[in-house]
Amino acid sequence: MCFLKKSIIVIVGSILVSLGINLFLAPYEVLDGGIIGLGLISNYIWGLKVGLIIILLSIPIFIIAWFHYRDYFYNSLHGLIVSSFFIDILESVHFLVHIDAVYSSILGGILIGLGDGLMLRFKTSTGGTDLIAQFISDKTGINVGSLILFIDSIVIFLGGLILSFDTFFLSIITVLVIGMTINIFTKNVVQT
Repeated sequence: MCFLKKSIIVIVGSILVSLGINLFLAPYEVLDGGIIGLGLISNYIWGLKVGLIIILLSIPIFIIAWFHYRDYFYNSLHGLIVSSFFIDILESVHFLVHIDAVYSSILGGILIGLGDGLMLRFKTSTGGTDLIAQFISDKTGINVGSLILFIDSIVIFLGGLILSFDTFFLSIITVLVIGMTINIFTKNVVQT
């Protein structure tokens, strides 16, 4: 039953992340942080598939997890694959919502934060820098949402330099909302 529950959580969380990206971030070239942010940057610049790039960039992280954090490897591999699949398969929904860019950044951040937070609450994730944040959180006790916020900030700073100031500004809003949503969703939660 635990496997079924985690599978449902991964699917729901992945759909939330995918909708946050495709409905609210991509239309305005807004970034998420971490590996997803790097995937979005490569999509905005070269037109590459975000999900595919996420998988490719996550390979080194999963190699480390295989040797040092086997539980995280197993708990996040399906999150990586499912979320990458949904990000690419739902790419075409970007035209369904048309709202101001700032509100779009906020709503995208909420959906992504809910998706990530839901998965983290059940000791699974989309992998990538979420996985790195989980490693560090276990060793230091620092809230995983705070660690994700720090890592994401680095990616959006680089993305803002490469793309535009608007991308940078809107991405800051998004990452802050994601971090706050994850913090709220994972605060004082007993891991299952």
